[in-house]
Amino acid sequence: MKKTLVMAACAAVYACGAQAQSSVTLYGVIDAGLSYTNNAKGSAQWQTGSGNVTGSHWGFAGSEDLGGGNKAIFQLENGFSVTNGTLRQGGREFGYQAYVGLLNNRLGSVTFGRQYDSVVDYVAPLSFTGIRPGGNNFSAHPFDNDNLNNSFRVNNAVKFTSTPYEGLRFGALYGFSDEAGGFDDNRLYSFGAAYDAGPFRFAAGYLQANNGGSSNTNGALTLTDRSFVAALQRTYGAGVNYLVGAARFGFVWTRTQLGGLDTINGANSLGLTENGQGASFNNYEVNASYSLSPTLKLIGEYTYTDAALSTASGEHHPKWQEVSVQTDYFLSKRTDLYVQASYQHINSDGSGLTADISGQTPSSTNEQVLVGVGMRHRF
Repeated sequence: MKKTLVMAACAAVYACGAQAQSSVTLYGVIDAGLSYTNNAKGSAQWQTGSGNVTGSHWGFAGSEDLGGGNKAIFQLENGFSVTNGTLRQGGREFGYQAYVGLLNNRLGSVTFGRQYDSVVDYVAPLSFTGIRPGGNNFSAHPFDNDNLNNSFRVNNAVKFTSTPYEGLRFGALYGFSDEAGGFDDNRLYSFGAAYDAGPFRFAAGYLQANNGGSSNTNGALTLTDRSFVAALQRTYGAGVNYLVGAARFGFVWTRTQLGGLDTINGANSLGLTENGQGASFNNYEVNASYSLSPTLKLIGEYTYTDAALSTASGEHHPKWQEVSVQTDYFLSKRTDLYVQASYQHINSDGSGLTADISGQTPSSTNEQVLVGVGMRHRF
């Protein structure tokens, strides 16, 4: 449960009749655990980890009632490592999100700052990475090619988010390049929508990034955050969830197209030499969750990824299959223990790629197995 600090509305410089009510919420998640990978460059690997499933973070969210159904809002959100205390997201103080804006109860909100794109906002919650109690960093689609696992956030962003209308929500975002004479040099825009219809939830989203690998370091995307360095990235996504009793079933499809691809810029060195042409990734995911009791939950997914990749050695069509299962046991409403097992197999089609479960050192073969255990605490 989040702890809410309600601040005095009548500051000394204002008359008490002003009655503007403000609130600030301090919240966060601490996730720490151990993982075993059967093949990391040919050797078994044991690791301690922070944010193995849900990224460790804390933040402030605040609002001020301006009257007439209007509020000033802000959010500052920091990502960190439990294992060594360092900042994540390139050492940013508030690398997850940092924005301020206005909210109207009837129309929605407009916010300014570092924020999530529309594919993350609308499609990701229907995927395995979005199943509550929140996130799954072990199970991103290969190289997080569709950004459903938040590999990058968007700087310089102006974002609109609607209020719900008869179950319909929608929004859009534009991340500016901030470059004189280079309006589209490292910019990003996206839009998406979700609709709740009884036990069904539908969602769709689109993202386009231009010149994300350019020398404009002040643009919408930070180079070190990117899964890919490419002149153009287009990501489409759609999904559906169905709730029945204590169970949830989901299907998500995403497609990412890359033009002018220079490198796959993941955390691990993949040893690929790109030829500046392109690549595409189609991801087909089915997922499910079931609450066996108020304290025990089972979660699982299967993802098939079909890719086309142009490298210096030619055209390749690698295909990934990944299965993950997770058990969550809740010690309280705020604290849980988890165990997860993941298996990935790749048909690399001569590309040189090997199995590479998200966040792990790549395997020396076309298969990799991971088992992780950990603890999460929310405040």
